[in-house]
Amino acid sequence: MRKTTTIALAFLVSWLLAMPTGWAQQSDDKEHAELAKALKDAKISLQRGLTASAKEGKPISAKYEVEHGKLQLSVYTMKGDTFSEVIVDHKTGKVAKAEPITGGDDLTAAKAQREAMANAKRSLDAAASEAVKENTGYRAVSVMPVVRGGHLVADVTLVKGTEWKTVSEKLD
Repeated sequence: MRKTTTIALAFLVSWLLAMPTGWAQQSDDKEHAELAKALKDAKISLQRGLTASAKEGKPISAKYEVEHGKLQLSVYTMKGDTFSEVIVDHKTGKVAKAEPITGGDDLTAAKAQREAMANAKRSLDAAASEAVKENTGYRAVSVMPVVRGGHLVADVTLVKGTEWKTVSEKLD
């Protein structure tokens, strides 16, 4: 009886642990499909968006995303101790708006990105460009700085059609 209970419990735990991953994967797949479809209208590369946003401060992360059903290129920047979310028009490459980041999860993320970028020797633009160069046919859709194994890297998410992958480029 005890062996059966242990096996049943082990099965239940493994099933419960597997469930959220499956749900998250389905959610990611849906978001990826929606973003890949929307990107067909984007004329501006992520790298060009980073360059355009530099007028508002040093870029510390960037991503294409679908917000309220519309594609947008969002770049977090910092200038001194202040942070902004810069929206770059994905068709013209011009800054559409810049809003201060003053609280919540966005401020927490911006502070973490600032810390990660503090010792960067390469720009996010350079990292994203290198990732695209090394992955022919792919387009960069996000670039985020992270410290991994004591080294500063940029995680660059790339898409080609329906294929997605994330590569890491050194920043230090």
